[in-house]
Amino acid sequence: MSIRHGLLALLERGQMYGYQLRAAFEESTGSTWPLNIGQVYTTLSRLERDGLVRSLPESEAGQRPYEITDAGRADLALWFATPISRTDRPRDELAIKLALALTTPGVDVRAVVQTQRTATMRALQELTRLKYASDRPEDLPWRLVLDAMVFQAEAEVRWLDHCETSLVRHRPPAPGPSPVSEAVGRSGEEARR
Repeated sequence: MSIRHGLLALLERGQMYGYQLRAAFEESTGSTWPLNIGQVYTTLSRLERDGLVRSLPESEAGQRPYEITDAGRADLALWFATPISRTDRPRDELAIKLALALTTPGVDVRAVVQTQRTATMRALQELTRLKYASDRPEDLPWRLVLDAMVFQAEAEVRWLDHCETSLVRHRPPAPGPSPVSEAVGRSGEEARR
C-alpha cells in the first residue's frame, strides 16, 4: 500500500496533523503496518510540494494540521479506481532466498524450507487468533487486513509444500564445473593467448 494514498484517504475524513494521521493509519490497518512518524511528515511534505495537501496555520499547541486539496481528491479517486498490478509489488524475498539457497554450496535447502514453514505456521496461528478476537462492526477494516494476511500466509505454506515436493524430485547436476565457470575459464585461456 502506498503511504501517500493512505494519508490522502485519511485526510479525506477531515483535517489532521501528523500524529493523528499516524494513529488513524495504524487503527485502520489494525497496527499490522506500523508507521514511523518520520515517514508521515516526509510524505506530507511531498504531498504538499505536489499540491495534493496543504498545511494550515499551527494551533496554539504547536500542531500543524493538513487538509486534502481538490488535486489530492482526484489523485485519491484515481488510486481507488486503478487495480494494483503484480509488478507494482516489492520483490519476494523468500522466493529469491530459496532460489539462491539452491545454487549456494553447503546450504541445506530443505532446512531453509522447514524453518520458513514453521515461522509461517506460527504467524498463521497468531493471525487466526487475532481474527476471531473481535467481531464488532467497526473492526471490519482491521479484519479485512487480517484476512489478507491469513490468505497470504496460507498461500506461502502451499508454495513451500510445492517447493519441498520439487526438491524431492530434483536431481542435482553431477559434480564438475558449471557452464558459467567453464565459460569464464575459456575466456581466461583466450585472454592469455
